Amino acid sequence: MDLGRVADHTARPVEDEDHDAAVFVPVVDRQDGPHLLFTKRADHLGEHPGQMSFPGGSREPKDDDLWATALREANEEIGLRPVEVDSVGRLDDIRTVTNYAVTPYVVRIPDREYDPDEREVAEIAVLSVAELTTDANYECEYRDHPRYGEVVIHFFHVDGYTVWGATGRILVQLLELTTDWRAPERIDRFVDTDPDLSG
Repeated sequence: MDLGRVADHTARPVEDEDHDAAVFVPVVDRQDGPHLLFTKRADHLGEHPGQMSFPGGSREPKDDDLWATALREANEEIGLRPVEVDSVGRLDDIRTVTNYAVTPYVVRIPDREYDPDEREVAEIAVLSVAELTTDANYECEYRDHPRYGEVVIHFFHVDGYTVWGATGRILVQLLELTTDWRAPERIDRFVDTDPDLSG
């Protein structure tokens, strides 16, 4: 996993959505290779309950910038301390169906136990990049979205977890930028649009 490619990447911003948010894409180095930390959203949350996501959330007026948003949210959600965060770089901003522009920051974090905030996070999962880039663990759907037109929905199935939606789109760019993996060109299925399920 060549994180130098993230450092060299010039991220494309999205500046015309109603709301701004930021997430950390946390890389955890282990003896058997790099891993990524995800959170599983609590089932009672109003937006995307039960889905896998990266630590982060909406920008608040008290946040100086989106980096501050990601720092604050990661601390609240999993107990990640700002001094533990080693910045690598930014990926492209993405749009969500809830009219957010999300800025993903790739960071290195320590390999330790984190403390999920039960109000927001049901579980923390640290998944192997080797497994995420195994073709048998990937599938995709094509959907005709009423706002975005034809879209591809990516699904990664690892260790009983499924990463998809907006998080899946961020993950695809990270993996294609830093590894030899490319999203397969095959089409697994076409699905009638449900805009609430598109991330």
